[in-house]
Amino acid sequence: MIISRTPFRVSLFGGGTDYPAWFREHGGAVLGMAIDKYCYITLRHLPPFFEHRHRIVYSKIENIHSVEEIQHPAVRAILKKMRVEKGVEIHHDGDLPARSGIGSSSSFSVGLLNALYALEGRIRSKMQLAEEAMSIEQIDLSENVGCQDQIWAACGGFNRINFSRDGKFNLSPVIMNQERLQTMLDSFVLYFTGFSRFSSEIAKKQLENMPAKNESLRTIQSMVNEAEAILTDDKRSLDELGTLLNEGWKLKRGLAKEVSTEAIDEIYQAGREEGALGGKLLGAGGGGFILFYANPKVRKRIRERLKHLIEINFDIDRAGSSIVFYQPNGLGNS
Repeated sequence: MIISRTPFRVSLFGGGTDYPAWFREHGGAVLGMAIDKYCYITLRHLPPFFEHRHRIVYSKIENIHSVEEIQHPAVRAILKKMRVEKGVEIHHDGDLPARSGIGSSSSFSVGLLNALYALEGRIRSKMQLAEEAMSIEQIDLSENVGCQDQIWAACGGFNRINFSRDGKFNLSPVIMNQERLQTMLDSFVLYFTGFSRFSSEIAKKQLENMPAKNESLRTIQSMVNEAEAILTDDKRSLDELGTLLNEGWKLKRGLAKEVSTEAIDEIYQAGREEGALGGKLLGAGGGGFILFYANPKVRKRIRERLKHLIEINFDIDRAGSSIVFYQPNGLGNS
């Protein structure tokens, strides 16, 4: 049995510039972090005593005879890519709900790839896992996804990721002293809006609007430089980060009308009225998790105003996708 653990992510700045349609012409950059909330994949070879050959357990249960019959698109594509012939049983569990803007689909893809390689006794580098997940999601599944989620899922950390016109990317950690880093984390407040959505559909609208939104996307990309400058300069107030998030959210809302809704706008406005300096909806938009930046002194007011929502406390994950249990020949044998 193999168990992989793969983090979700919180993207702060640059979202939208990590789509190949943008960065292959303009370059791109994002800034954000993997968080200590995870997707778990439990994987084992299925003993040959069942009527079915494969068993896939997620929000549904699939007992099937061939890979082609699998309904879960990512599982089907990954098992095909890996040329899995021997029967397998796959269980998925997550700390946070799917389709909520925290990169869950990419975490699932990276985690399943990592587990399957481990089951075969093979090791892939974190960058290889990220690149393979990108290929599966963007090419095999034809999904409208960018390239940041897979990198944070595989690599972890609090990073800046640059995307080059030639399709290459590089990852560099954001360097901050520990006290300043903790102050930043203490200023974030994360809530689940209660709404889930399919991000690929919203991203499609953003991609269609991209030619008309060049100026907005250039500004969104430039905010990565400004955010990094704020974070790494001890003489600057971290409150500037909150103000920048507010500016970024205004620009993001303008990329497509599907990015926000009346209910989400009401939540955001409530947070601002109680003292939040800024914030954003995570992911492509339409629902999922909303992040606020506020001085810790006013967090109590925000919590009281938004007590009907589920608050999520989080820290940074530094490990990325990991194999946390490894017994490839079963529980009783090594």
